[in-house]
Amino acid sequence: MSRVRVLLYLRGADSVPIEQAYHRISESLAGTPGLLGNELLRSPHDPAELAVLSEWAGLEEFDAWERGPDHRASTAPLRDHQDGTRGRPFAIYQVVSSYRADELGES
Repeated sequence: MSRVRVLLYLRGADSVPIEQAYHRISESLAGTPGLLGNELLRSPHDPAELAVLSEWAGLEEFDAWERGPDHRASTAPLRDHQDGTRGRPFAIYQVVSSYRADELGES
């Protein structure tokens, strides 16, 4: 089983409502099976461009949550902020390989 990362692309000139919604959703998802954590990201080149990056133990856990009864209601506060300029407002990636800084050694 490999970890999964999910990106939800957001856009908003005023990021305060996005940040507030992110915190409310994150609190409501505490204890969700398979959810390892999430981060709210902002582009340093375009402050209106944001994304939520969530990390899941595996695709099975993410799919179970996404198909579950609470998914749509719990994520509703961010729905109006999804980036409509993209073909899809989200992307799912499986981790194929990774390195930690302490595994890279010194150059």
